[in-house]
Amino acid sequence: MISTKSLTKNQQTKRNIMVLIAVGMFVFMSTLDASIVNIALPSIAHDLHIGSNQSTWTVTIYLIVVSGLMILFGRLGDQVGQIRVFKVGTVIFTVGSLIAGFNFGLLFLLFARVVQAFGAAMTMSNSFGILTSTFPPTQRARVMAMNGIFVSIGLVSGPGLGGLILQFLPWNCIFWINVPIGIFAIIIGYFFFPNLPRPEKIFTIDWAGAILFFATISILFFGVEYGQNSGFVNLIFFGCTILAVILFISFLLREQKIKHPLIDLTIFKNRIFSISVLAAFLTFVISFFMTITMPFYLQDLLGWSPGASGLVMMIFPVVLIIVGPISGYIADHHNKEVITAIGIGIVALTQIGFILFGRWTPVWFILLVMFINSIGNALFQSPNNALLMSSVPKTRLGVAGSLSALARNLGMICGISISTVLTFSQMKVQSADAADMISNQPDLFVNGMHLTYWGAFIVAVASFMLVSYRLFTGYLRNKKNQ
Repeated sequence: MISTKSLTKNQQTKRNIMVLIAVGMFVFMSTLDASIVNIALPSIAHDLHIGSNQSTWTVTIYLIVVSGLMILFGRLGDQVGQIRVFKVGTVIFTVGSLIAGFNFGLLFLLFARVVQAFGAAMTMSNSFGILTSTFPPTQRARVMAMNGIFVSIGLVSGPGLGGLILQFLPWNCIFWINVPIGIFAIIIGYFFFPNLPRPEKIFTIDWAGAILFFATISILFFGVEYGQNSGFVNLIFFGCTILAVILFISFLLREQKIKHPLIDLTIFKNRIFSISVLAAFLTFVISFFMTITMPFYLQDLLGWSPGASGLVMMIFPVVLIIVGPISGYIADHHNKEVITAIGIGIVALTQIGFILFGRWTPVWFILLVMFINSIGNALFQSPNNALLMSSVPKTRLGVAGSLSALARNLGMICGISISTVLTFSQMKVQSADAADMISNQPDLFVNGMHLTYWGAFIVAVASFMLVSYRLFTGYLRNKKNQ
């Protein structure tokens, strides 16, 4: 590891770039593994001689463990150092990827996915903290933009990359592809991560709080998974939701009373931090509304091929790759709060464009709306993440980063679930399999899709109002300090 004391400016810049690459590679792999397995589920089910409903647990258990452990490892990173936790996580994730590729049955695969998720939670919860402490404030928006690119590519490219691998190789290779990349990133981290002194504070973890939070996430995810498969109007879904709410309230009450909580809830008294986390969550909810509805609209209603619709869906990550760094550069030299307000404002307006989609919508209009929507997301994400991480002291970077990553995961799950309910609820009244009715009763699907995007518009307006309030209070604060 490199000591930070004797580096020249050029060496410091080189080290920072290599840190960004090492962190970004694991952020990419961690988010990729949340989606790449989906396309391999039929192959896994056939090869392991199990039912399709059993194979889906390889996806569900990964999301549960990652989301349930993020806060714990964020808190651990604040106490022993984000880099230490991140480095251990990189090794665990790589080892988990290796053993996941061995065909020893479903239970062994689920165990390997849990190992992967442990490592992913350790890396994802501390990546923002590492980048925030490594780069100066004048570069943070650009760095968050680059990190956001790794996240978005990982989330969006999973099905495409997984399908390409399965075209030529067996399913286990979707896990083994992580191993050489992981080893390379570990080597980069070993040589370029700064050598930081050990914290002198006493190590304290609220294990009971960690268990309560993990139980909340597990039961909530199980309820959502059951609702997606069996419908959301049933006792099991409602029971899981109520129990998750009770457990979460118990967790919050405990965190307020104990001396060393898992989450110091006073962090939410910071208006910039609270608004940034909530706005990030709402924006990811909106993004996954589109992710769910557009493939059905393009393929089943308009009759496009999977390849053509896949290319259209790639507009989002491609625009983010191009516009994200530009947005970060602008935000580093101008008011970040203004840039985020413009970005989420564009996202809100483009939901009106989605509402106008129908059976005879011209291709140019579809592409234009998706392109402008992607620009809005790119303008919002990097400055919002920079504001979020810059608003907390160094002693809380781990928890702040883990809450940001958790908001992304929960936004993804909520977006998928809510959009599924809004789009297909009307259709399922008349058919057990609503997806098969899209081409036969297109008007019914269009009505459901429009309902979904009206919901997205309402969520986007709420996010815009939050961001505008943050901008207004920031203006008053700066005026008062002058």
